[in-house]
Amino acid sequence: MAASCGVALLWVAALGSPAASLFFSSPAGSPGEPRSRVQVLSGSNWSLVLQGQWMVEFYAPWCPACQQIELIWESFAKESEKLDITVGKVDVTQEPGLSGRFFVTTLPTIYHANDGVFRRYRGSRTLEDLQSYVLEKKWEAVEPVAGWKSPSSIVMHGMAGLFHLSGCIRQIHSYFTDTLGIHVWISYALFILATLLIGLFLGLMLVVISDCLCPSKSSYRNETSEVITKENMENAENAVLEEPEEATEHSADDAEEAAEVKDLSEGEDAPNSSVVDSEEDLALGKESGEEEEMEELNEQPLGDSETESTVRQRRSQVADPGL
Repeated sequence: MAASCGVALLWVAALGSPAASLFFSSPAGSPGEPRSRVQVLSGSNWSLVLQGQWMVEFYAPWCPACQQIELIWESFAKESEKLDITVGKVDVTQEPGLSGRFFVTTLPTIYHANDGVFRRYRGSRTLEDLQSYVLEKKWEAVEPVAGWKSPSSIVMHGMAGLFHLSGCIRQIHSYFTDTLGIHVWISYALFILATLLIGLFLGLMLVVISDCLCPSKSSYRNETSEVITKENMENAENAVLEEPEEATEHSADDAEEAAEVKDLSEGEDAPNSSVVDSEEDLALGKESGEEEEMEELNEQPLGDSETESTVRQRRSQVADPGL
């Protein structure tokens, strides 16, 4: 029965059939009825559940299972002061955003909250079981709702927005069909067309954003080639500017090297020239000495004992060292 109520809730929230309007209006209390102790929660005051201990029921007026426990829930609320607990309820037909925040998919759904920590109640829906669940603290043995599924988390904030959007769509559909008198299928066609146009627009925006953040390979290659070409041109210009400086530096270095070589060659030639001069002086001295000796031989008179052959031998001995 609870599952069937949950499926019906989703269809009604999404389509908003005219037949559902018969169930959406909750019966007004008759005059003289005692005031209910059940705290009615909405999108504006749901944060009260984050403080203290609560038991909250999510229901719909058209749900048969919810109608069966309505009196039990009222009796349970009357005992709330003794149990030191606050009892609340949420009409999902009036608060689709709040039902999305708690991710309600079946009816009725009951949650136990203790200082912002939520646990799903899955026990029997009798008054005795509800009271023992609180008095005996059976909720401590139940695993709490995960952090990301908690009604106060960012994820469930988004879920509440989606459910609230579905409620707005239902109201627009009711306005088209009830107030303007447009046929139901024409209203459906308008919603389909609007969905397609919104999807195309969002897709175009995603393509533009992705193209800006992650450019295509062709454009990336073109930009890369342009950058490389600019770098090559700059390198060529720098090389042209540096060539005269290098030429002047090389010419200066060559001149210094030539001067050093010249100095070295002059330093080597100096001792060589002195040696040559000394050799020439010795040769000239020998020649002059030979000439003087020859003159002395010619000037000496020939003795009786010396013969002409003796003179010739002496002349030959004097001539041999000169050779």
